[in-house]
Amino acid sequence: MKTVTFTIEPFTESLKRFKETFKAVQAGRQVERQELVGFTSLEAARNFLTRERLGLLRTIKSRHPNSIYELAKMTGRDLKNVQQDVRILERHGLVRIATRPHGSRKVKVPRVPFEEIALKIAI
Repeated sequence: MKTVTFTIEPFTESLKRFKETFKAVQAGRQVERQELVGFTSLEAARNFLTRERLGLLRTIKSRHPNSIYELAKMTGRDLKNVQQDVRILERHGLVRIATRPHGSRKVKVPRVPFEEIALKIAI
């Protein structure tokens, strides 16, 4: 099962992990790929993963819409707001967009590349 992990930790901890990974890559060591989305506070994570965005992820994963327009229809949300949320989710790696031909134009097809979100909080 593929998992994306949300980390909540001070920026200094994220920077430390990045430096360690960078040094390992420079030294030629194998580095395991991790799906991470980092936040510096629980509030920032809450503001990012809103009820609406989580709903979009669930709908994409379970109902496989063939376009963002179809996703908006499925969720009963305004197309412009869905487009904006999908762009934000895509920027953070939580949604991947494929394109497919549809008549004379191309349609953006959203996909979710994981099955679950894990939350990791540094104390």
